[in-house]
Order: sequence, then structure tokens, then C-alpha cells
Amino acid sequence: MDTALNVLERVINYEGIDEKMKKLKRKCDRLESREEDVKAELQYAERLSLKKRRKVVENWLTDVASIKNEVKMMEQQVRESSWFSSHLLHESKIARLTEGVTELIQQGQFPKGLTLEVHGNQQTELITTKLIGQKFQQHKIVVWERLRSGNVSKIGVYGMGGVGKTTLVTPIHNELLAHPDFTVSWVTVSQNFSIRKLQSNIAKKTGLILENDDDERERAANLAQSLRKMNNLVLILDDVWQDFEPYLEVGIPLGRNECKLILTSRSSEVCDKIGCEAKIKVGELSEKEAWELFIDKLEHGGALSPGIEAIARSLTKKCSGLPLGIITMAGSMKGKEDIIEWHDALEKLNNSVAEHHDDMGLKVFKVLKYSYDQLKDPKVQQCFLYCSLFPKDYNIDREILIELFIDEGFADGLRSRQAELDRGHTVLNKLENACLLEAGINWLDEKKYVKMHDLVRSMAIQIGRAKFQFLVEAGEQWREIPGEEKWAEDLKKVSLMDNLLSHTPSSISPKCPRLKTLMLNRNFHLEIIPDCFFGHMPQLSVLDLSHTGIKNLPTSISELVNLIALWLEGCQELKYVPSLENLKALRRLNLRKTDITEVPHGLDMLLNLRYLNLEETAIEEISDGILSKLSCLQYLAIDSQLDLSDITRKVRGQEIVELSKLETFKGYLYDVSDFNTYVRWREENGGPNNYVLLLTMRALTGTIKYIDTKDELSKKDVRLFGCKISKSKGGEESFVLPKDVQHLLMENCNDTASLCDIPSLHNATKLSGCEISSCQGMEHVVCSCCSLPLIQYLDSLDLYDLKELRALIGAERCCASASSNLLQPDMFSSLRRFFLYDCPKIKRLFMRDLLPNLKNLVELAVHNCHQMVEIIGDASDEDEDDENEDAVSATSSIIHSLPALTQLRLFGLPKLKRFCTTKIAFDSLKKIDIYQCPKLSFNGDRVQNDGTYRVVNSRIGERIG
Repeated sequence: MDTALNVLERVINYEGIDEKMKKLKRKCDRLESREEDVKAELQYAERLSLKKRRKVVENWLTDVASIKNEVKMMEQQVRESSWFSSHLLHESKIARLTEGVTELIQQGQFPKGLTLEVHGNQQTELITTKLIGQKFQQHKIVVWERLRSGNVSKIGVYGMGGVGKTTLVTPIHNELLAHPDFTVSWVTVSQNFSIRKLQSNIAKKTGLILENDDDERERAANLAQSLRKMNNLVLILDDVWQDFEPYLEVGIPLGRNECKLILTSRSSEVCDKIGCEAKIKVGELSEKEAWELFIDKLEHGGALSPGIEAIARSLTKKCSGLPLGIITMAGSMKGKEDIIEWHDALEKLNNSVAEHHDDMGLKVFKVLKYSYDQLKDPKVQQCFLYCSLFPKDYNIDREILIELFIDEGFADGLRSRQAELDRGHTVLNKLENACLLEAGINWLDEKKYVKMHDLVRSMAIQIGRAKFQFLVEAGEQWREIPGEEKWAEDLKKVSLMDNLLSHTPSSISPKCPRLKTLMLNRNFHLEIIPDCFFGHMPQLSVLDLSHTGIKNLPTSISELVNLIALWLEGCQELKYVPSLENLKALRRLNLRKTDITEVPHGLDMLLNLRYLNLEETAIEEISDGILSKLSCLQYLAIDSQLDLSDITRKVRGQEIVELSKLETFKGYLYDVSDFNTYVRWREENGGPNNYVLLLTMRALTGTIKYIDTKDELSKKDVRLFGCKISKSKGGEESFVLPKDVQHLLMENCNDTASLCDIPSLHNATKLSGCEISSCQGMEHVVCSCCSLPLIQYLDSLDLYDLKELRALIGAERCCASASSNLLQPDMFSSLRRFFLYDCPKIKRLFMRDLLPNLKNLVELAVHNCHQMVEIIGDASDEDEDDENEDAVSATSSIIHSLPALTQLRLFGLPKLKRFCTTKIAFDSLKKIDIYQCPKLSFNGDRVQNDGTYRVVNSRIGERIG
């Protein structure tokens, strides 16, 4: 009997191992797909942009190759094993390999990108402020004289905070950037200083990867070796607070034929200790210069009345010649015409008393504090102070900041989420206009951010600490949670974000009965929070744990009955969330990019929930009926990404219909019928103003190879994968698009030869962006007599991997008249961006008759189209190319132009002979990238096979990259 049971158990184990092997193989296939994408992107980036792969990427590729080999050997061993006896020996190894493959898939996201610049010098021209005063101009001349001198290698620019040191050095940086004899790098040092951090920041600018395990002397030697290779490097270190030895400690080689150093500091002593051979003190402006700066920043546009001018001069005098004070004062008075307001401003400034005497100086604090007081609206003031919870010099994402404003109740009482977002933008605009926040745009993702000047932040922290019980230790390199002595009982907001916290002592349980906000986000190594930690925080309403390494949430979170917002985005190790059923007050739950596999228990009981984000989680299924119970939802994101593997988180259109307050929805719908039902209901009854509707009708795996995968391509977005979308046949239901769709993405939709075959596109009057990939039935994008609204309003068009595409515009075969080939007068007249990749049959992109319509085209890229003969021509797609036809003559008369085109990329076009059969005028084109186009002549100029070229007066110039 025992023997029989033993045999049965072995058989079951054998079958289990077989399933585990299949699961391992599926995961390995997914890893291999990511590997292929990474290699393709690396190959393109390294060839095109003079970039090199990051060390972490190189190590990852090595690990992937190794584990793929192990999986292959394991698969062979399992296949060749006799019966099941030896299979049991493989079980632990299969489990290990599965865990390893899963880990590599997660590591393969590379949020910091795959590559670094070869020379690392990605310096861009900095925004400058007008230099007011003769002294500034004199200082600038002195700096340049010292730079050219062979006897000076270290220049110190010093003065009190806010006096204009950075303002002086910024235009020098920009002039160095354009100077052929110098290379320049700018590094902001700030008060949070360490040798290791300074080394890392300089290395980042030079493209050097410093190993964290190396000691500082090894890092200094490697850094010095890298800097010596740069051409006459001028290193600008802004806001230096502590002295250091540039060469021995940091690795900055200084001397006649090596680097030169410019540093700014508030301390003359720091400049002396670092060994500056030349020192320049930046002092206050004269009364005349101060008045000139005040008027410049006031932007009044005309003469002030005598009464207001007298008061304005008094206000300017109160700023004691300090540029920062003058700029903030002028910003607070901008647009005020009533003399009473000017009298009031002067009276308040006369009576203002600084509450703290720190390094800012009493005068600066008074001026900045006055600008804060002038905000008047307590909620606007609280929004301003809230920005001080972020680290110094931190670029605060504008959208995230506004979401936090909503969580904090700064926009309560408004009728809709959109109204709350609008209020947030209005508040930030007001703070920017008052010169209390600085605005910027991140060049990587084009997202807007705000940041605080360090003096403004110091003032805000002082006010927050004194009046609103703030504790701010953000970005201070804490490795452990501060001791309980720092956690005063009256604290209301605590920020420990962006530190190096790795654990929380099991005994610590801060007694903070009034604490409302706790920010622990961006502590990437924080894995464990003890259950007792939240035990004495009964009023906690906003908890931000996003982008931490936390693996399990403490169960005590379930007892935070006043919690309004729980941020867990980017907690990629988090697999489980405890029951939420007691969190009746919860309005926001952000689980994006976590590894949870199940919908948290009690979610359907959160009747006050307004924001729910489940994107990019490991949740396999959402049970019917859960979402429809969340009647207060305004924002719901289930999925918007283009990862097509294992899509099971689909939702019924009927559930979304029942959410009457929903303003934003992102997710997959079940099928065409469900999709159409939802779209028709929305057209009749209204619905989410912002949406990303996704539909897939057959099994697809992997991730879209080319499509832009930004979180939101537009506010009204439809993405279709493997769907039948052309005219209905027989009893099939026609596909229905929302009338207000702004962006359409189609992938593997193979039943259409042209966009003209999609009936509902005739009603899509707002469509401005279209991406088409791997639609193998498509022969042309539109027909010549097309009446679709998109031909007039389309802003961007991206075509990828269309094997049968022969022309952008095809002849309408159903029209017999010769006039059917005439182009519509407004066809593609709004087009600004056009990408064409991997379309092997197309020979000519545009007909010459279309050129007058392309007056708005800014960016054009054509890659890997192996039959492409010319970009613009007269022949139809059926005509054969005349191999003996001469390229355009350099003396041809200019009869056409592309006036707005600034970027042109031609890559992998082996048969491309010319851009056009006639000469084209390029009024805006500055450079063109040409790779693997061996036959190409450009406006009569023969070009080399690979390179980036300047274009001057429509002629190709020297190679620049």
C-alpha cells in the first residue's frame, strides 16, 4: 500500500515538474524578448548618438546570456530523463532558475535608461537673468581674464546669499559652451556636501562610471584620469559650503594644461581654503542699479505715477541692494495699480520682523517673508510651505505636486477632479509669478516641474517649523530613521523622503498624535517597517511610501482609519497589501508598478475612494462587480501600457458606465461588442473626459517594438491590438470609435488596406495623432480623394513594420474618373511629425504635389525602408524607378520648400538616391542625420555613408557627429 502511494506521489510530482518547466520556458521567452529590445535599442543609440551602454546594462546582458544557457540545458535534461526518477532531482534547480529569470525581467526595466553620453558633456545653455549694473559687467570681464591666464586655475566668486553669484556665473557658462577652445561642466554642490557625492556628480557629467565599492582615493584617481582627457575643461561648482582638496580628495586635476575651476560660495574663507588664486566678491547693487532691476522685473510697460514711483523706490531701498530681494519684491507687486496697495506693502515691510536670525541675514528674510505674507490666501501659503518638504534643489514634478495638494485638502469643496487640478495649476502659477517658485521642463520626458531657491526654501522651512510643526529631513543622507527625540508630539508634517534609509528599528514607535502627513518615499533600500511604527499616529491622513523597497506593509496600516491617501507607486517588491476594509476615509490608492497579485481585500468597501491606480501590477483578475461599487471614483487606471503578455485585467463596459463621477479611465475592455456598447453609451450620456481605451482580440505577446509608450499620449486615447476594425461583413458588428478621440494606435489590425476602410473615422473630428504598427493588410494610409477629418487635423503620424505599404496616398480604385487622383487641398496640412520605419515595399514617400501642404512639417524620420528611392517624387507606387535618372542638379531652380522642417533622419535606405527630383529650400533645417544611405545625394551634394551634417542655405555642410 505504501509503495503504491509513493508511486502515485511521484507521478504527481513528475507532472508538476513538467508544468514548472513550461512556466520557466514562458518566462525565459519573455526575458529573451526584452533582451532583443535592449540590444536593438543599444545598437541604434550607440551608432546614432555617440552613446555607450551603462555598466549595469552590460552586466544584465551577461547575466541574461548565462541564465538562458542554464535554462536550455535544464530543458534538455528534463526532456532526456527516463520516466520520472531523475526528474525529481531537477525540481529545486527549476525553482531557482524561475526565480532568477523573474528577477532579471524586473531588473530589465532600467528606469535611468540604457546609455550614457560617451563624453558625458550634455551641457545645455542655461537660462540667464539680465545682468544689471557696472560691477556685474566688470566681474564678468575679470573672470574671463583669469580663465585665459596660465597662472590661475581656481577662481572663487563669493558673497552673501541671494546677491547674484549664480546670476554672474551663468552667462559665463553659456559663453564657454559656445567657445571652441573650452569644454564646460556645471555641478551644483549645495549644503548637503560629501566628497563621494561630489565625485559622483562630476563623474555623471563626464560619462565616467565610478564604482560605489571603491574608496574615495581610487575614485579620485579614476576621475582625474577621465577629466584629463577633456579639452580645456572649465568645471563650475555652484554653491560650495565646505572646503576640500580638489585633486587629492576629489580628483580634479588643476594646472596650466589641465582643468580650471570656478566656484561660488557664500564664504570667502571657503575660497581661501580651497586655494583660489583669484577671488571676486559680489556685493549689493547700488541704489540706481537696484531701481533698474526692480523696474525690469516689475514689467509695468509704462511710467509709474509719481505717487506709486515714490513708494516703489522706498520698497526697493528696503531690499538693501540684494538682487533676490528686489526680484521677489517686484514679483509680489506686479500688476498692482492701486496706490493703497503700495502704501500697505511699504507699511507691512516696515513692520516685518524676522523670526529667525540665520545665515540668510535679517534683510533677506524680511523681504522673502513679506512675499509670503502677500500671498494672503492661507491655502496658497500652505501650498507654498508644502514645497519645502521636498529636498533642496529638487525638481518637483508639477502633476504629482498638484495630486498631493488634493490629498492635503488644499482644493476641497470643488465640484470635480478637473476643477481641483485647475486650482492646483492656478496656485502654482501664482507662486511662480511671485518668484517664490522657479519653473522648468525636464528635457527627458518634457514634464513640467517647479523648484525652490535654497534661500526661499530655508525661509519656508522656518515658517513651517514655527507655525505648522514641520519636520523636514528630506535628502539629508539619513541611513536610519531619526530617533524618537526628533518626533515631537505636536508634529503635523514629517518628510524623510529621498534618504538612504534601509530599515526601521523594531522598537521605534513615534508618539505623534497630531501627525497628518508622513513622506518616506524614494528611500529605495527601505524594506521593512515594523508593525508598531504607526501605532501612535491616529490622525495620519497622507502616507507616501512610493519608490521604496518595502516587501510587506505592516498590518497596523489597516488601523489608520483617518487615512485619506496611500501612495505605493513603484514599490516593485511589494506583493501583498493587508485588508483595507477599515479605511473608510481613503480617497486615493496608488498601487502602480507594485508586484501585488490580488486586489486588496476590502477594496469594494472603500466607498469614498476617488482615485485608484492598478497599472503595471501583477494582478491577474478583477472580479466583476468590485469596481461598480466604488461610486465616488473620479480616476480609474487598470492598464494603459502596451505590454501585451498575459492581459487578463479586462473590465466590462457596463461597470464603467455605472461610475457616474468618473473623469479619467484607462483600461482594457472585453471585446468589440463591449467596447462599442461603452462608446455609444458615452456618446449619449457623457462620461470620462480623459480616457485610454484598450482592446485586444487575439493572443499577442511581448511589448510593442516601436510605439511611443509614454503614460499618456493624449487625454483621449484608443489603442487596438489584433482587432477587426474595417467595414463590417455579414452579421459582424462595425467597430465604433469615440467621436472625440485624439490619438489612435493600431497594432496587428490586418483587415484594412487603408484608414478609409474604417467607417467611424469619418466622425473622429478631433484626431491629431495616429500610430500604425504591423498592420500587414495596409497598402496605403489614405486614398487621394479621402474625406476623413484626419487628413486636415492630423499632427503626428507614425508608421511601423507595414510589409505591404506601397504609398502614403493611394489612388481610389472605386472611383473611375481621372479626377479621383487629385489631392484634397488641405491634405496633411497640419502634419508636424512623421515617422516611417521598416516598410520594405514603399519607394516614394510623398508626391511632389503634396509639398505645398507640408508647410508645418517639423520632424521627418525614415528608417529601414529598403526599396525607398526618393523621399519626394512624381511617380506612383506602381511605377518603376529609372536607375539611370540623374540626381538633382546643384544648379536646379528652387521651386518648393519645407519651411518648418528642423529635424531630418534618414537611416538604412540602401536604394535612396535623392531627397527630391527638384531642389528643395530648407528654411529651418540645421542638421540632418544620414546613416546607411550609400547612394544618396542631398540637393546635389554627395554625402558620406554615415554622419550628422549641418545644413546651410539648403546645402549640406560639414559633418558634425
